[in-house]
Formats: sequence, C-alpha cells, structure tokens
Amino acid sequence: MNRLAAAPLTLHCAGRPVARYEMRADLGRRRSPRPFLHPVTTLAGIPVTECGPADHPHHLGVGVAVPDVDGHNFWGGRTYVRDQGPTELDNHGEQRHREFKLCDPDGCVEDLDWIADTRVLLRERRTVAVTRLADDAWALDLTFALTNPGREPVTVGSPATNGRPGAAYGGFFWRAPKEGAAPSVRTADAEGEDAVHGRPADWLALTGDGWTLVFAGATAETRRDPWFVRTAEYPGVGSSLAARERLAIAPGDTAVRRVVTVVADGRLDRERITALVRKAVSA
Repeated sequence: MNRLAAAPLTLHCAGRPVARYEMRADLGRRRSPRPFLHPVTTLAGIPVTECGPADHPHHLGVGVAVPDVDGHNFWGGRTYVRDQGPTELDNHGEQRHREFKLCDPDGCVEDLDWIADTRVLLRERRTVAVTRLADDAWALDLTFALTNPGREPVTVGSPATNGRPGAAYGGFFWRAPKEGAAPSVRTADAEGEDAVHGRPADWLALTGDGWTLVFAGATAETRRDPWFVRTAEYPGVGSSLAARERLAIAPGDTAVRRVVTVVADGRLDRERITALVRKAVSA
C-alpha cells in the first residue's frame, strides 16, 4: 500500500489513538529528515515522547537514527570529529520513504532508502506494531533491517567509536518529555543513569510523572547491544549499534534489530515489569 511521504499514520490500541507515525521531508537538512513516531501516549493519554525540543532540536520522538554511516550523519545536529569535538558539517543524510508494504490501524511495514549525496547507502525494511497488554499498558514493537545494496562494505559508527567516551548513541532511540524532575531509570540489577548507561540488560525501565516505559531487546543480537541512557541532561533511551567498534555491513548483508517498548500508566514494580515484558516480546 502506497501513501504520500508527508501523510501521517495514526496507530490505535484498544480503539484509542496512541501514536502518530510521521514521514516529513520538510524538516530541514540539518535535522537529518526521517520517519518518526510522535506523539506517543499511554492508554490514559499521557504524552511520553518529545519532538524538536530546544535542547536537541534534532531529537524526533521515537525512531531509528545513526550519527555516522560511512561518515554521513543520519542523527541530526553536529558531528563528533575525532580530536576536534562536535563540529558543524554538511554531511547530513535522509531516510526517504519508498512505500508501505502493509498499512493497518495497529501497525505498518515500510521500505526506506538511506540517502546521502544522492547515493543509497542502506535500504531499510521497518516494521512497527501496536499490541494491547492490559487496561493500563500497551507495547510498541519496532524492528529495523538495514541492508547494504552496494558493492563495498558500509560501516556504522558513533561518537564513541570516533573518540568520545560514553557517547555510543545510534540505532533505536526514544526521546521522552522533559518534566520538572528527571525520570528514574532501572534495570533488573541496577538503578540510576550511571549504573545502567553503556551496559546491556534484558530490560530497562524509565519512569516519569504518571508513566513508565520499559525497553526490551527482543532478539539475542539486540540484547547484546548496550543501552544509551540520559536522564539528568535530558530524558532519552537508545540501543547502541556501535558501542565499542564500528558495525560493518557487507554487500548484500542485513543488520536486524528489534526493540519492544512497554508503554504503561503509573509506576511499575519489578514483578509487573517482568510479566509485561514477557507478554510483549512473545506477542
């Protein structure tokens, strides 16, 4: 099913709108135009995403963003240059919508081209699905498969692989809303930004004012990726594709990641988190 690239798609759960999938090509080159989900809400209607905030205008709700694909910026903003720091470069790429293979009220399957300097560096098949888990919780299931269509390897990097310790962002990323107080964050074994950032975990829970987001890698390969976490500077969680070394995608090969996020009203205890994650991943 084809749709205009600028037309948003509203996703529903239990008869309620819970997310809008945007495909805007008018964002401006510096923001690395790409599809994203915003707003995303709990079933009670509490917003749990932020788009274009003043602190990071290139943070666009929920999506897939990578700061370095063969030297091209698909994240937005400045590029981290080794021995130089964050630098304004004219190197921004675009994730361009090609077509929907499936488009339903509870999800979609989309084909995308990752384009820089008129060249297609990657082709992506993205699957987004919404599932009801309980009266106060639903799951957003996002899978992205990045295929190298060229004749040479394509490598994915991050500021960390380019010399900035602790900044391995790039891949799935969720920008949460900034509130009066920073959200709390925990995994099954640790609590607090310093304790969970840069480490893999089966699940990671971010809790704000009246809401909880629980992120879980739904494949073994995704679970090996460490979590990128910010709470004090701004609230955001991502799964790092290139934490310690660049990820190489050979010609014709595909890198696949799947992250399932539980979106819940209120604060969840560990037992409830475990049960909801198990249900969400197996749905």
